[in-house]
Amino acid sequence: WYPWKRGIKIRTPVSRVGNKTSILHIIYNLFPLHYGRFIDVFGGSGSVLLGKPKDELNRPVDAVKAEEKYASLGGRFLTSGEKQICLTFDEGYENGYTAQILDTLKEKGVRAIFFVTYDYCRTAPELVRRMIDEGHIVGNHTVHHLNLPKQPIETVQTEITSLNEKCEELYGYKMTYMRPPEGEFSERTLAITNDLGMRTVMWSFAYADWDENKQGREDYGKSKIITNIHNGAILLLHGTSKDNSNILDYCIKEIKNMGYDFASLDELLI
Repeated sequence: WYPWKRGIKIRTPVSRVGNKTSILHIIYNLFPLHYGRFIDVFGGSGSVLLGKPKDELNRPVDAVKAEEKYASLGGRFLTSGEKQICLTFDEGYENGYTAQILDTLKEKGVRAIFFVTYDYCRTAPELVRRMIDEGHIVGNHTVHHLNLPKQPIETVQTEITSLNEKCEELYGYKMTYMRPPEGEFSERTLAITNDLGMRTVMWSFAYADWDENKQGREDYGKSKIITNIHNGAILLLHGTSKDNSNILDYCIKEIKNMGYDFASLDELLI
């Protein structure tokens, strides 16, 4: 759910979630300035990784450094796989293309992870059920798609746990991975998410596929994806993109022809 697309004003929830007091919770309150400051920001388009230096394995140097720096806080930017790829989709709202994406994944025998918002989880039950039944992972993309580093601790917790609870209520499914809205995070949000027993999953490749006004560039999308493939890649695509739904079959075949396999996040994040 992207509220700015509908002109809806958002009221941020601040209710307390849970009754557990941990050491991390105490630290957050003792040192709010330290844990509240911005550490790194990955723009929602993934542009921070595009055009940046690559290492000898074609991996973005930024992603390699971020993986080394933040893995201890549950932040993941690459996987442990060598010639293996993790395919992820962000689903802020349903734009009519997810069924085709699921059809392609099923035909190709590829499992992915779909990061959904609260509204998507609630309003697209047939698609979410397909994701689960067909062996994909359903991840948490928060309730209101807020910029988490700008929110107080209680709001960050609620944005994550309320969606976890709704998904379990509707589908009997427990979420274990979270992707922050707009790709923005801080050490504080990583620690909060980790303390809730979840990992923050970022990416090592993305491109500006989310803009509905920039569709019809299928050759561009194919080129961006194929030329940036690398060991341990976490690919971010948006399920709202018509281009992605049309080029997915081609990209999967080409990536496999390059000697790579696709694997589930559960298999790769070790």
